[in-house]
Amino acid sequence: MWTREQIKERAKRILKLNYWKAFLVSLVISVVTADSYGKAEKNVNKFTDDYAVFDNTIFEGLVNWTGKLLVFLASVAIILLILRVVVGYMLEVGGRKFFIKAAEGETNMGYLGYCFKEGSYFGVLVTMLLRSIYTFLWFLLLVIPGIVKSYAYSMVPYILAENPSIGAERAIQLSNKMTDGEKWDMFVLDLSFLGWYILGMLALGIGVIFVNPYVDSTKAELYLILRKKAIENGSTSCEELNIVNCNGNI
Repeated sequence: MWTREQIKERAKRILKLNYWKAFLVSLVISVVTADSYGKAEKNVNKFTDDYAVFDNTIFEGLVNWTGKLLVFLASVAIILLILRVVVGYMLEVGGRKFFIKAAEGETNMGYLGYCFKEGSYFGVLVTMLLRSIYTFLWFLLLVIPGIVKSYAYSMVPYILAENPSIGAERAIQLSNKMTDGEKWDMFVLDLSFLGWYILGMLALGIGVIFVNPYVDSTKAELYLILRKKAIENGSTSCEELNIVNCNGNI
């Protein structure tokens, strides 16, 4: 059994020792996991709505300019989406590995490029892409099931950080098992950061990036607790997650 206070206190202790490294890694994670595509799409929709109110005869030149801008924005959205898939997924998993290792006493920013070095690039890409697709499809059904499944799949990047060759089906299955019976507490944990994010937004939004290391470190602590539970109940093993010193690291 874990409590919010317990894992947050652990996260704070880790951050006191390695805050600026954690800050830089969190900054990378926040950039590569940002919904840049969604923002670009909103801009496209905005210009489309504006286009509808123009008179094509009077403002033909402006309409032509707007059309070119729409093409540009759509191109940017596609490029950002591609970068998110081919680079962002790898950096996200590498960032999660950094925070796992930091919680275990090792801080090496080189873990950011972990997935590019281990020869498991394609496997990580496919697994993370499937996770995104599954989550999106659940949200298409209803919002609540989508939220539930987003928590169910939330441990996938951490699992890949420990074993990038585990395979998509197994990573998603194991994440489901790890989060079984934990989703509500995970949701409440996320809500507990709301006040911090509001404070961060008051500083023109800049303060949010200083909150992210705290959140990322806390999530890594949560993963370690769920990992230990999964090993103890037989859902996985130290060998499957490439844990060398099993007794010392769980």
